[in-house]
Amino acid sequence: MLFFRFLSRLPLGALYGISNVLSFLLLHIIRYRRLVILENLRLSFPEKSPDELKLIARQFYLNLTDLLVETLKMPDLTADELIRRVHFTNPGLVKARLKAGQTVVVMASHQGNWEWLPSAAVLIGMPADSVYKPLTNTFFEELMKQVRSTFGAVPVPMQSLPRRMAAQKGKPRIIALVADQVPNTPEQAYWTDFLHRDTPFYPGTERLARSRNMPVFYVEVIRIRRGYYEATFDLISEPPYDDLPLGTMLERYRDRLEATIRNYPSDWLWSHKRWKHWREKYGKISTKLE
Repeated sequence: MLFFRFLSRLPLGALYGISNVLSFLLLHIIRYRRLVILENLRLSFPEKSPDELKLIARQFYLNLTDLLVETLKMPDLTADELIRRVHFTNPGLVKARLKAGQTVVVMASHQGNWEWLPSAAVLIGMPADSVYKPLTNTFFEELMKQVRSTFGAVPVPMQSLPRRMAAQKGKPRIIALVADQVPNTPEQAYWTDFLHRDTPFYPGTERLARSRNMPVFYVEVIRIRRGYYEATFDLISEPPYDDLPLGTMLERYRDRLEATIRNYPSDWLWSHKRWKHWREKYGKISTKLE
């Protein structure tokens, strides 16, 4: 822990120097998930040439290591600096709901720097519970909890969300979920086409919003330049949900996320084994939120 604390005290310029070296090592020496990354890119962008895909992959490695050092740096950033580095283009869209007493669901993704996002939201007056999948390594789980709670965002393990919701009833805030993760039980997932492939999504986000009549937003995170991001909210759906077909929220999220990835391809987490499941592996598969 002391080593990571030491790293967090280094200036970002020095950390980006470390990122440059790490990126080179991951790409050329360690070849970290190189085949996974190139295969994901090839199948997602069949219209691109091999040279174009290799360029995206090379940019991805640098963006990945930048994310690592930026995450480590967060405990040492000042509030003013984080606000300056993460600019919300339309926070009033969500603030109006919070002011009206509504808790809102925000569907984020592994795009840009998703780790800075909840803390930056808290700093401009949007309380946030950041829902996450716990890490199996105890040391890194504790480290990430400390990092994620630096400015008052509350990291909430996925399995603890119902209890947290009950405890915070009547306290308007953002429920932030990185919604492009691989479901633990694909046979119970919502399956749909995503980047040219049949893909399972967590159905719980839509079920949660419907059961508690919460509005749902997509947040697009764009890397403006190294260490600077722009976040924009986009309303996906709002109650009443009686006449909204099941699966609509997830389909709308899918559409917005895919558009973001196509516009900024190197910023998505291509090393993630997003398509390790396929329908034929399982017996009964439901494509609907029943």
